[in-house]
Amino acid sequence: MKAALYPIPVLVVTVILLVRAEILGKRQQVYILKPISTLLVIAAALLSLLEPVQNLTYLVGVVIGLFLSFGGDIALMFQEHRRAFTLGLGLFLLAHIVYAVIFTRLGEFSAWDFLSAGILLVAGVGFYFLIRPNLGAMKIPVIAYIVVISVMVDRAASTFASPVFSVVQARMILGGAILFYISDVILAANRFWRAWRYNRISLTFYYSGQLLIALAGSYFA
Repeated sequence: MKAALYPIPVLVVTVILLVRAEILGKRQQVYILKPISTLLVIAAALLSLLEPVQNLTYLVGVVIGLFLSFGGDIALMFQEHRRAFTLGLGLFLLAHIVYAVIFTRLGEFSAWDFLSAGILLVAGVGFYFLIRPNLGAMKIPVIAYIVVISVMVDRAASTFASPVFSVVQARMILGGAILFYISDVILAANRFWRAWRYNRISLTFYYSGQLLIALAGSYFA
């Protein structure tokens, strides 16, 4: 059994409790459970060092992205304050850029990139026009975020054409990127379109996505 899989049962428990705490408004529990959950994902990534075959380029990129996400998680615990929300947005933007760079460096361009880019373009433009009336001064930052996260998902798809990754790893990376994308869409829709009491269910997509990206580092052959 891969060492990186051992934190998963604890992570499942902390994320379930975190979502419950968010929905019930138990802020003190959120302040404890959210950092712990992200640190468990970071631990899963670092445990790939115990595998006989490693790719340090991938590991370093993922760990940097996860630590940036950790900072974003802390900031977004106070997202009712605009500065905290903007800081969290910026840190996650940097995390997506790091992921996009690492996926590009280790991935391969192919004809399929045009298809994935087209799908993401349509989805991104459609979502932007949905939330645009309520963006106010956040229009430029949100556009930048949509562009960067779309590029990240597109580059995640490029891992299928790369000899560096197995098909299993490529599925984990792309699946993780898509889940990360969905979690951000739910967060933005709640803030800029329609408030939804259960919007924190997005955390299940977020942690699942981050975990898949982290776990892919343990499956190099």
